Amino acid sequence: MKNRLKVLRAERDWSQAELAGRIDVSRQAVNAIETGKHDPSLPLAFRIARLFEMQIEDIFDDGDNA
Repeated sequence: MKNRLKVLRAERDWSQAELAGRIDVSRQAVNAIETGKHDPSLPLAFRIARLFEMQIEDIFDDGDNA
């Protein structure tokens, strides 16, 4: 799944560790999501969306343009 997490994090000048602390996951989990190796659970996606004050769909793209 493609996502804008790295860009959004960089815009706020947060490290992966800082973002991880804000959404209560490990830095490794943030890295795995950013690189597309892991898709976040729905509750985690909601936490991320709330943190960035965005809709989930504006951060994550599952490739389904229907």
